[in-house]
Parts: sequence; C-alpha cells; structure tokens
Amino acid sequence: QVQLVESGGGLVQAGDSLRLSCAASGRTLSGYAMGWFRQAPGKEREFVAAVTWTGYTTYYSESVKGRFTISRDKGKNAVYLQMNSLKPEDTAVYFCGMKQYSGSYYSPTSYDYWGQGTQVTVSS
Repeated sequence: QVQLVESGGGLVQAGDSLRLSCAASGRTLSGYAMGWFRQAPGKEREFVAAVTWTGYTTYYSESVKGRFTISRDKGKNAVYLQMNSLKPEDTAVYFCGMKQYSGSYYSPTSYDYWGQGTQVTVSS
C-alpha cells in the first residue's frame, strides 16, 4: 500500500543541474530510510544516495559524492536528490526506493518499494 512517484527528470547538458523529487503515499511506517538508485540500459541498478529516517545521516556513491545531495521532508513524505555538475555518465533512469529495516543502504535488495523511475539524460 506504499506508492512512490518520482519527478524532475529531463534532458540537460553536461554541467547543468536537476532536482529530483520522490513523493511517498499510502501506508508508511516510521523509521524507514529512503534511497535513490539509477539504472542505465544493459546495466545493473546502481546505488546513488540514501538518507536515514531522521534525515541527518546520508550515504553517497563515490561517483556522485560532492555533486549530488539527498534530503528528505518527513512532513511531506518526500525525498529529493539535488544533482549538480551533471555528467553524461549520469544518464539513467532514476528510481527512489523505501528501505526496509534491515539490510545495507547500498543494496537494492534492501528496499521494498520503488517508484516508476524518472529519466535523466545528460548530453555532452
């Protein structure tokens, strides 16, 4: 009964910025974490960033650290991904996920719910 909907993707040039949003609705439980993953054609779903339920602890992949910022608004049941200095290799479908109690923040198997994804395309 949990629904996640991403938005904010688009076509941009290298060096540009995008802000992705993920809105959660339905029955949600306190204590969950949220994460962003991305998947390019023919590639595995890749961890991008995650944030704890409190919003005070974040995790990033090395490839996006320093460029992307994850945040959440618990009152709005939303999570965001600010993406700066975008590179062509950032091109992918970006998914937000809701993390179960156990498991690694970095593994997609730790997430029980996923949004439909939003396409991010970065041209050179």
